[in-house]
Amino acid sequence: MAKISVLSSVVTVKQIEEKDYISLTDIARHKDAERTDYLIMNWLRNRNTIEFLGIWEQLNNPSFNPIEFDGIKTQSGLNSFILTVKTWVERTGAIGIHSKPGRYGGTFAHTDIAFEFASWISVEFKLYLIKEFQRLKEEERRTLDWDVRRNLAKINYRIHTDAIKNNLVPATVTKEQAAQTYASEADVLNVALFGVTAKQWREAHPSVKGNMRDEANGAQLVCLSNLESLNAELIKQKMPQSQRLKTLNGVAIEQMKVLVADVNIKRLKGNK
Repeated sequence: MAKISVLSSVVTVKQIEEKDYISLTDIARHKDAERTDYLIMNWLRNRNTIEFLGIWEQLNNPSFNPIEFDGIKTQSGLNSFILTVKTWVERTGAIGIHSKPGRYGGTFAHTDIAFEFASWISVEFKLYLIKEFQRLKEEERRTLDWDVRRNLAKINYRIHTDAIKNNLVPATVTKEQAAQTYASEADVLNVALFGVTAKQWREAHPSVKGNMRDEANGAQLVCLSNLESLNAELIKQKMPQSQRLKTLNGVAIEQMKVLVADVNIKRLKGNK
């Protein structure tokens, strides 16, 4: 569940079966905080709303009941016509909108429907809602990309440590001595890519809880993953550490030029 700010109003977004649903209650609160349920019911009474919801369900819901829908549409627009979200869902099997009572409940609708409701509330609010929703999804995409790259770097780090264990750590050393070897090889990667050791980075960033790899950007994580695999192979080839550092640093410089250029190109395309 996430929250976005739209014209000083907080709007909740949550996922239902991997689809984004937006709180109609929060949208209605922008217009009248005391009568959110009334506004939603009043919107549902509208014949255009019923037709929109029916078409949406027919396009997205194989279990939608068209017979019940026709009956509701026939009654819509009459002065005596009243329709709640609960009634709509129970009679038609709709999935695009649902309501849950209670403190943490409210009415949520699929983004297609939520944007339609927002337009009914305020065209200006709808436009800002779409903008903030798009910003949220872009941020989620960036976070997901970072997580994937961070996990890839962790997986490759296992390959890296296995190469160290099998080729650089003698069987007779203590755990402390082995740990020093692992740390030394980790710093080979750190210096090759970031230009500093883990200790130097921590001393320069005393207020940061994580390490330099946790703070790395996507391009750096991709490069780090590649360096881990390359260093594992160089270790197996018995290349001295000083020579490996020079080789890895050269590769890091070349790869970061390409990766950063690729990121900038994507940003330019995204801004068009």
